[in-house]
Amino acid sequence: MHMEFEDYITDLPQSIIEIILTKLPLREAVRTSILSSKWRYKWATLTNLEFDDKCVSGTHDRSLAETNLVKFITRFLFLHDGPINRFSLSTAYLQSSPDVDQWLLFLSRKDVKELLLELGEGEWFRAPSCLFSCKKLIRLELVRCELDPPLSFKGFPYLKHLNLQQVLIAPEAVENFISGCTLLESLTLSYFDSLELTIRAPNLKFLILEGEFKDICLENTPKLVAISVAMYMTDDIAEHFGQSSSCNFDKFLGGVPSLQRLIGHIYFTKYMSIGNTFGKTEMTYKQLKVIELYQVSFEDMKEIMVVLRLILNAPNLQELQISGSSNSTSATEARDLDFWENECPFECRFERLKMVKMTDMSGVPHEMGFIELLLGSSPVLETMSITPSVYMTEGRTRFLIELLRFRRASSGAEIIFLQDQV
Repeated sequence: MHMEFEDYITDLPQSIIEIILTKLPLREAVRTSILSSKWRYKWATLTNLEFDDKCVSGTHDRSLAETNLVKFITRFLFLHDGPINRFSLSTAYLQSSPDVDQWLLFLSRKDVKELLLELGEGEWFRAPSCLFSCKKLIRLELVRCELDPPLSFKGFPYLKHLNLQQVLIAPEAVENFISGCTLLESLTLSYFDSLELTIRAPNLKFLILEGEFKDICLENTPKLVAISVAMYMTDDIAEHFGQSSSCNFDKFLGGVPSLQRLIGHIYFTKYMSIGNTFGKTEMTYKQLKVIELYQVSFEDMKEIMVVLRLILNAPNLQELQISGSSNSTSATEARDLDFWENECPFECRFERLKMVKMTDMSGVPHEMGFIELLLGSSPVLETMSITPSVYMTEGRTRFLIELLRFRRASSGAEIIFLQDQV
């Protein structure tokens, strides 16, 4: 019986063996050498290498686990035969290590196309200069490391996907890094501190930004289709915002005609409101179909203007999601209460808007004015769901009654009033 099983394993076609090996974790793939002579070192031709802490057996001795992981990866690369398309290392055991430098030097000579490094917390890994010699890179993802591109570095000519999280790099260096990668299609920058950033990327389609950004300017980004931004506020950045006089709306969204989806997290509308003016703009976002804005203060007219400017210049908008950050106790202190009657262009129509989701609503006057505008100007609206803020402990019934009194341009529009989930 054992011989029959061994013959069956040995007689598998080469293509099937390769498929099996690609489905196994690397540690198990290496163990297939014991199956038969035909399988011996077949794992050494794998082109996609995924190393993690599971490559070594479980142990409570961190130092031993680190030593075993280094030995495993080093031996694996030493015996490897052929090209390496993808190298991924995600580990809590390794931090800054000369072994990692040697692996990267090896990979730079293998024309690696995808490189992902996420090392443990503690001493940050300083990327060696050989990293910038990986000229065939298509995807680069780095977490918790220091980057210091050499002066001779002019970018990765084939790079399409760049993801930098908790990376220490000089502001001018990151701008040059991005602009030097002319084929770049997706960019993620996370956990950067006090960064003033100008992005020049003619082929960029997807952008994710998260961190303490003092300023963001998008130049030469005509192909951007999706943007997600989360901004963290510090006293230094708040002071910078207060002193700024330029129009952040124009700098950030003034050159993205292909935009299809916009997600603005915490402080995004606050940032966009600086220098903003109400009304139509030269830029019409004809392809923008989904807008999500979080923690919008409906007590701040400048932030309300940002929301209106966006939706008024998105004629094909289909989905709108907004969460509020207002305080219902200050409703009587709201200013410009005549805005919705005297200044807001009620002749506007949102011809494609089908779904609206409003969360963390407090029932303040400007929230109600905005909701009334949407209901009265959206002829194909299907659903509007509204969730009151958890802090709105009184007045919910009055809030709902007022909602139901608003005129609806769409006879089929359904208002769904959701109680907060406890």
